[in-house]
Amino acid sequence: MTVIGAIFRPQLPPERLRSVVTAAEEAGLAELWLWEDCFLESGIATAAAALAWTERLRIAIGVLPVPLRNVALTAMEVATLHRLFPGRVTVGVGHGVQQWMAQVGAGAESPLTLLREHLDALRALLRGQEVTTEGRYVRLDAVALGWPPHTPPAVVCAATGPRTLRLSGAAADGTVLHAGTPLDQVRQARRLIDEGRAEAGRTDRHPLIAYVQSGNGDPETVAGIARDRARAGADHVVLEPAGDEPDPEGFVRMAAEVGTLVGKD
Repeated sequence: MTVIGAIFRPQLPPERLRSVVTAAEEAGLAELWLWEDCFLESGIATAAAALAWTERLRIAIGVLPVPLRNVALTAMEVATLHRLFPGRVTVGVGHGVQQWMAQVGAGAESPLTLLREHLDALRALLRGQEVTTEGRYVRLDAVALGWPPHTPPAVVCAATGPRTLRLSGAAADGTVLHAGTPLDQVRQARRLIDEGRAEAGRTDRHPLIAYVQSGNGDPETVAGIARDRARAGADHVVLEPAGDEPDPEGFVRMAAEVGTLVGKD
């Protein structure tokens, strides 16, 4: 079954989040995605607030930029969310926008190496393991979480290029595709992810999450777009509003209606 979600864009002020989250919860939306774009809003802080304001709605962060974050801190924050709100959180990581990373002095000469090291360490820490590693970018000395999640959570990864897609298949638990990804590239992404999974010997489930720019489309039209993404291999279709969307509460209600239509298939 295809999961339909929606995005709360951080171009909206943080104080607008509560009314959007409430509208999403009341409308029956499956999941609301939050972004940690520089230099707008924190993914962790907004996720914690959204989870506290709701009882059912799943909250996802798509994604935390790894150059900006020490992996131990990310693990502590993610583990805390999962202990407080078990089963309702999805957290993703990614390269981040390289220009933004350079602005804060966090640019990496090899973003792919950094992402792999971060994913490996983050997933190990969230499994409750003690981690010692001396990588090119990630260095930990006998680090273990005091309060790891009761169940190791999935960590998804944003990916675009072939190497990152293969890496995501090998080292992450799901992959996020940006909204500009055409249908043929959604299919190609699934193939590349599966290549990485096969090389790593992984047989666990790996959901593909596709953002879709839905604009002002009516629910029936948007549901058709979501079905196309699902046929191309997407397990989650996450509707992205325009940057100047005047009615974000109405947008999440529309997304919930799309979810009902797609769920009837």
